[in-house]
Amino acid sequence: MNYTPSDIEHFESLGLSLTDVAKQLEHYKSPLGFVNLKASATIGKGIIKLSDLEINEFIEYYEEQKTCLAVVKFTPASGAASRMFKMLHEFLADYDPQKESINSYINKNKITELFLFFVTIEKLPFHDEAVAKMRAMIPDYDLLTLDQRRLLFVKTILEETYLNYSNIPKGLLPFHKYKNHISTAFEEHLFEAAKYASVNGKAVLHFTITKTHLKQFQTKLASIQEQVETKTNTTFKITFSNQEPNTDVLAVDLKNTPFRLKNKLLFRPSGHGALIKNLNQINADIIFIKNVDNVVVNNYLDEIVRYKKALAGILLKTQSQVFSYAKALESKGISKVDIEEIAGFLTQNLNIVISSQFSKYANKHKIEYLQSKINRPMRVCGMVKNESEPGGGPFWVRHDNGEVSLQIVEASQVDINLKNQKAILTNATHFNPVDIICGVKNYKGEAYDLEQFIDSNTYFVTTKTKYGQKLKTLERPGLWNGSMADWNTIFVEVPIITFNPVKTVNDLLKFTHQVK
Repeated sequence: MNYTPSDIEHFESLGLSLTDVAKQLEHYKSPLGFVNLKASATIGKGIIKLSDLEINEFIEYYEEQKTCLAVVKFTPASGAASRMFKMLHEFLADYDPQKESINSYINKNKITELFLFFVTIEKLPFHDEAVAKMRAMIPDYDLLTLDQRRLLFVKTILEETYLNYSNIPKGLLPFHKYKNHISTAFEEHLFEAAKYASVNGKAVLHFTITKTHLKQFQTKLASIQEQVETKTNTTFKITFSNQEPNTDVLAVDLKNTPFRLKNKLLFRPSGHGALIKNLNQINADIIFIKNVDNVVVNNYLDEIVRYKKALAGILLKTQSQVFSYAKALESKGISKVDIEEIAGFLTQNLNIVISSQFSKYANKHKIEYLQSKINRPMRVCGMVKNESEPGGGPFWVRHDNGEVSLQIVEASQVDINLKNQKAILTNATHFNPVDIICGVKNYKGEAYDLEQFIDSNTYFVTTKTKYGQKLKTLERPGLWNGSMADWNTIFVEVPIITFNPVKTVNDLLKFTHQVK
């Protein structure tokens, strides 16, 4: 490929070499196959179901242990709110008030979600702000018809000259309407952290954001921090980072030729699997991961906190035994009985499928094998009963080398043209709400290099449109998919109340986002 000097300068500005770009182009020419699902993880077969007694015991254990640990709450928050308002953008593009009423438009197109939006509009957290804006713009606002008000409302919240909600970070969008206060998702994460991620009255939070949004987040933080600290009796340390530019990928056209806009090569973010680099910079004993839009009003926070602490307790208790065994494996005096005990623990507690050849290994090789399995970062992931929600799920996956492991798999990674694969996917009992607790240090207190535990082959090619032109780009399935493929994994069933994402504007009308 012949690149111009300005192309090479562009690569270098992103931290990419010619070799890096060449590898990306090879991925387009030889796209990877799908994952091979062996079975879905179910209760008793990859997923733990806790009793109330066990939950309380794990909570107590976490509370006892965390006082001497470094705890961080890590929140991917780079997304804008544009997808939330897709339905409303389509409405503005299609609806003609000169030809029909809004009700006629809704009935003709059978858009029940749009009907729900308009009839419950006063429950939206930004309703009052939008109405105040409209009244300021139009002195005769009260003389407008209902349809005129509704159409103006949608324009007011979306258009750039008004509130411009589509283009602000989702984390800074008005989410919850309290009696005397409108709260954002960003603010709710602070209240949440104070409940389960604080140690000795201090809570550390890290948000990954788009670089251009930094000032907006800092401004919001400055306006709320003192008040939240007073209410929670907690001091907050909040940091931000951006997706590393050297994780961007070169887009190509449908013939796999590098895509250019105005004669400049187009690089795009490779998906939030790239955030493993950001996670790798966090110095902590335990890290809570949760998406920015998965929050609740304070009425329901206690139940969220209960399960967060329980999952953390499972991590710490399991990790304690892992550390003991990891240390024992380095001891010269370890016995055959000890080796078998450790192998049994890995199978029963960490869902590791031991090689069928293990019993034939010499003791030295058994020890090396167990060390390769036990010395890994660990994650405990909440899993919710499947209720047809979008997203990945917990599965047993058979790898090319014949090994089987527990993985979180996205639907896009599965070849649904194969009947057995489609059946496993569609009959899955649980899905992934992104409720993850991470242990990223070994028994010596040394941090793992998380980039050593990535399955670099878990990417896929997607087709997009840019300024009317078709292009292809590479994406990683997610931070919790390929980027954590070689972590030790425990799945635990958690209730649906812990999963409250806001994917569409109407999700803000659900009871977990409405103050009683």
